[in-house]
Amino acid sequence: MEDAEDKVEDETQGSSFPPPPLEAQERMVEALLFASAEPLSVRAMAERLPRGCDPAEAVRALAARYSGRGVVLERVGEGWAFRTAPDLSFLMQTETVETRRLSRAATETLAIIAYHQPVTRAEIEEIRGVAVSRGTLDQLIEMGWVRVGRRRQTPGRPATFVVTEGFLDHFGLESARDLPGLSELRAAGLLESRPDGPLAPLASAAEEEDTGEETGAIDGDLFEDD
Repeated sequence: MEDAEDKVEDETQGSSFPPPPLEAQERMVEALLFASAEPLSVRAMAERLPRGCDPAEAVRALAARYSGRGVVLERVGEGWAFRTAPDLSFLMQTETVETRRLSRAATETLAIIAYHQPVTRAEIEEIRGVAVSRGTLDQLIEMGWVRVGRRRQTPGRPATFVVTEGFLDHFGLESARDLPGLSELRAAGLLESRPDGPLAPLASAAEEEDTGEETGAIDGDLFEDD
């Protein structure tokens, strides 16, 4: 940059008009830099400034003036540009909420857990008629809608799964007893569309709720500690 600056100074020598005061040159350079979408070199500034100006000196003075402020003047390659102060970059970060739809497998698994809890993986697979991948349960646990419950006092002591308070809060339920009954599920078309599919066993659970009969799935403390 020094060679370019020296050449600019040589080209301005011999001008018959005195150059603007340095303060005015700073303002001009400041305006150019703010208006430019790309970093500006000293030569590019000199081509726009009045004859006799010293853009290199104006840049140095301007950089000192902006030192320590929210916006600073930085050297970018062969040019100069205003940039956000590095220690304030966190203010420019944004968070995006990504909406993810549950897969069909996750939706069915969640419904089975909600109506039959506490339920083991083997029981979920028996109701669905297909194997339950670890990723499906991990997704529901990661979302905070399902947690691991107590282990069954049976051979192998398999873990059980129950819905969480976060699940109830998300769906506006006070307890698992507020889950929709058979008539509501039919009105929503959840039973009519696939009467013989994996969700069919939920009809019996919902029907018992409609008739006032309680299943073992929701007896006792819903959120019992492990």
